[in-house]
Amino acid sequence: ERPVYFATGKPQGLGKYKNRTTGVSSTAAKFASAFALGSQLLKEYYPEFCTKIAGKASEAFKYAKTDLGVCQTASNRAPYFYEEDNYADDMELAAAQLFLHSKNIKFLSEATYWGELEPVTPWMSANAARHYQWYPFVNLGHYLIALNSDSLTREKFTGFLKKGIEDIQRRGKNNGFYMGIPFIWCSNNLVVAALTQISLYHQLTGDKQFDEMEAALCDWLFGCNPWGTSMIVGYPENGDTPADPHSALSAAFHLKIDGGLVDGPVYTSIFKRLKGLKIVHDDEYAEFQSDLCVYHDDYGDYSTNEPTMDGTASLTYYLSYMEKNEQTNPFPGYMLSYGGIIRGDTISKEIHLVFTGDEYSDGGKYIRKILKKYNISAHFFFTGNFYRNRFKKKLIENLKKDGHYLGAHSDKHLLYASWQNRDSLLVTKEEFIKDLRNNYKEMAGFGITKKDARLFLPSYEWYNETISAWVKELGLILINFTPGTRSNADYTTPDMEKKYVSSKEIFHSILNYEKDSDTGLNGFILLLHIGTHPDRTDKFYYKLDELLTELLKRGYRFTAIL
Repeated sequence: ERPVYFATGKPQGLGKYKNRTTGVSSTAAKFASAFALGSQLLKEYYPEFCTKIAGKASEAFKYAKTDLGVCQTASNRAPYFYEEDNYADDMELAAAQLFLHSKNIKFLSEATYWGELEPVTPWMSANAARHYQWYPFVNLGHYLIALNSDSLTREKFTGFLKKGIEDIQRRGKNNGFYMGIPFIWCSNNLVVAALTQISLYHQLTGDKQFDEMEAALCDWLFGCNPWGTSMIVGYPENGDTPADPHSALSAAFHLKIDGGLVDGPVYTSIFKRLKGLKIVHDDEYAEFQSDLCVYHDDYGDYSTNEPTMDGTASLTYYLSYMEKNEQTNPFPGYMLSYGGIIRGDTISKEIHLVFTGDEYSDGGKYIRKILKKYNISAHFFFTGNFYRNRFKKKLIENLKKDGHYLGAHSDKHLLYASWQNRDSLLVTKEEFIKDLRNNYKEMAGFGITKKDARLFLPSYEWYNETISAWVKELGLILINFTPGTRSNADYTTPDMEKKYVSSKEIFHSILNYEKDSDTGLNGFILLLHIGTHPDRTDKFYYKLDELLTELLKRGYRFTAIL
């Protein structure tokens, strides 16, 4: 258990080590801004409580002025504590929040005064900091002042935000990761702070000049870094994420702590001098460690692999902003990958059943019969080759008559991008558009127009951002299967050896995923093939009846993707 200390404005610490507290402002002002914000957000639900905490916010702000200075956390046996070294930003935010609560212009004037004392959050310019020396790591007060002031003040405070971003950009633009963040303890928190400041600046100005850096910093958190791992426990669900975080909840009690943002890499020089730190397991990232910085997915590394509450909370804001931003995701509630929809709403127990076909259709009659049995509508995406084949005409007509969705899957079943390097295109834009238009020409022979079939599923289920952009230009919507199960491997044949997946394995992979995932198969785009090579005698579609029975029993409905 940890003791609670009074904010006395004096140095504290029970043991050998003492902090360097000089006042109460930084803590009292944080308290004031949090309570003022809470009183706004909750007043519709708890009016009496909100009146009370609004009063507490005002009292705390007055107290913050009685002893101007910083209030640091207290250490005991270890020399580490949060070395808060500024308070102007805290006073600014408190005054700004009190203005929003009370509409009293004096608070906005006070916020402006404090904001001008610290135009840029110091770490952004200094490229270094002691542990939590300048916290919070982003200046939210600047944004609130710019949002609620006259044009001149707005321009000034928007400029303050821009200056901090430019300082980070200047350091990062010459390295491959566009990484201008110092690798101090909790470096990931600084990444989130930078992302937040960029997003706030963009909301104020519409200026897109920092979009590339924003994307790179976001990618860093999700795995585009020297270690190739996401920095968020359990997210994305099927990715490489911290599996052995420094947390008693997971280590001792084996509880999931998905969503926690870990500290992130630190300078190797910092790592080597930390006390009581011991790597417990073999370092799986040993070959990627450097003289510059290190990261360990290891319970023993409290410096790089401990989930932080403030970092995680800050990240929820940025990710919520991304989710809400229609330009980022024009389909709210849907999961995107490389610009294409790969999963629907994970709240509802709905599955989107998809079948693709090019050369083979041997499962067509049986699949149609089973879908009729359960009165389920599915999606069928066929190539031009499939639509042209006269032996498949009757099947296509029957599927259409049954009310199933019929869509495009490329005319000639082209491979658009390299398997080894997804960003490397194997087709030109002209070739891609011509091929897709030819696919729709063949569909027109069955009375299917582009308006009827805006969903497009790329051949080989393989594409990249460029393909998604071309699809969008054509007024279409790219979709793909949801990763996590082996359903899309039902085409494999025994001669593929290790890549071959039996129908039994596929069946269990689907049900096991449903059982083990927190969101089950909610919103899943479950992809199967309407036919497979004759060498595959173990046809998975013969398990469709059993699979649908089980999924319906578990409460799922089968619905349209859009």
